[in-house]
Amino acid sequence: MNIKILIAAHKKYWMPDDDVYLPIHVGAAGKADLGYTRDDTGDNISEKNPNFCELTALYWAWKNLDADYVGLVHYRRYFSHTQWAMTTEAKRRNILHGDDFQRLLQAAPIIVPGKRNYVIETTQSQYEHAHYSGDLKAVKELLHRQCPQYDPAFELVMQRTWGHRFNMFVMRRDYYDAYCFWLFRLLFELEKQLDISQYDAYQARVYGFLAERLLDVWLETNHVSYVEQRVSFLEKQNWLKKGGKFIQRKLYHRKVGK
Repeated sequence: MNIKILIAAHKKYWMPDDDVYLPIHVGAAGKADLGYTRDDTGDNISEKNPNFCELTALYWAWKNLDADYVGLVHYRRYFSHTQWAMTTEAKRRNILHGDDFQRLLQAAPIIVPGKRNYVIETTQSQYEHAHYSGDLKAVKELLHRQCPQYDPAFELVMQRTWGHRFNMFVMRRDYYDAYCFWLFRLLFELEKQLDISQYDAYQARVYGFLAERLLDVWLETNHVSYVEQRVSFLEKQNWLKKGGKFIQRKLYHRKVGK
């Protein structure tokens, strides 16, 4: 079982010592070399990174990487045995390794992060409060025109109070190819329609934000079995600050960043 998990990074950072992982420099076009695999080689969309975020790594692997299973994590966010380790060292030790992925993928062909629960928000309302509602409406209409069989799943996912986020997953190659073909066909067409020229740097990451919600739409429509796995963030997080911004978006509809 040949598994490759890309670690999306835009700067030099600590990386786990395991051959299952492949650090990839996202948005590498025109940038100094970090010593990682670059996303601007071969067939690539590296220059779209400010708007597509880690999806430029996803695209690069789809077009250039040979593996039986392909996954994506982030340089500070990994699939982990537990999400409650307190120190950075403990968090690093808890990161999944090759044999862990082998075991999980024997149970299902796809691994996704554990559900992120919004409790007082649906996926749709959370997106509309954090980003621009017109973008969500545009992808809904495009989805209906391109592949209306996804309409029921889109409505279902939008009304859930949870979702699988971060554009993180591991997929068997046939599913990976099918997902990428569907996702990028949709996003490239949407890119022709949306005017994001006035968006700030955070909101300009619109296609990455939309893809986070679209993964569940694809999983639901295709009835793909998956296993959920804990995710840990290597650095300290200010949960009070994050919670405050979440409440501001909910109550005052302020477009505040993460």
